[in-house]
Amino acid sequence: MLKSFACAAALAVASYAMPAAADTCTGTCGTAAPNGVVTAPPAYGPSYQYVSTVNGVDGAGRIGTLGTNGSQLVTSAFTAAAGDALNFYFNYVTSDGSGQYTDYSFAELLKDGAHAAWLFTARTTPNGNTSPGFGLPANDSVLTPSSSAIVAGAPAWSALGDSTGRCFSSGCGYTGWIGSNYSIATAGSYQLRLGVTNVNDDAYQSGLAFAGITINNAPIGSVPEPGTWALMILGFGAVGQALRSRRRDAQRSARLA
Repeated sequence: MLKSFACAAALAVASYAMPAAADTCTGTCGTAAPNGVVTAPPAYGPSYQYVSTVNGVDGAGRIGTLGTNGSQLVTSAFTAAAGDALNFYFNYVTSDGSGQYTDYSFAELLKDGAHAAWLFTARTTPNGNTSPGFGLPANDSVLTPSSSAIVAGAPAWSALGDSTGRCFSSGCGYTGWIGSNYSIATAGSYQLRLGVTNVNDDAYQSGLAFAGITINNAPIGSVPEPGTWALMILGFGAVGQALRSRRRDAQRSARLA
């Protein structure tokens, strides 16, 4: 019996140390250090994650049918209660300008695999704001700053591959780090889908850097589920009981000797 409880404790520790499931990438995703126009994020840095249209997959990283090829990352599932604050930072970078090849990026909140909210959109444009993205769904989150024009120029960033330091027409550049804050509407199991896609061609790449995805300031995946907490408490109690029993046995053996 004690052995089975001790095993339960070991399983509980393993459940706490490792997320239940890994993020899922379609296309090109990665982790990078600050380089080029993408500096360290405001929090949970200095590294960050990214998705890029480099070697993108046809149909990936899109909203509806808009786009050609792209990439997306879907996070592992996390639980949240109504009113919980979901926060993260993003930085959209594009080498594809002009009004014809308007690449874009976004973050979508999924609940039980279905659409729940748009957490941001950003889109290449020669004029006006890059974030929120024109012609895309309205944001359900609060952005800081609420709108952002492009920091113009040929952006140098390793995630752009051969397009780093290049620019096709006006509209190229980067937004800089923007904060997204969303209040969870109803309790449940959630995921984030973060995507970036080329539009009308597959040349002159764009990318999205993101960091600091948290629920109530706790990084997603760092807090055990309630069931895991219960298993940990039960298991650690069993380990303590086993150690006390072993100590008593050792004391009895010493007296008999």
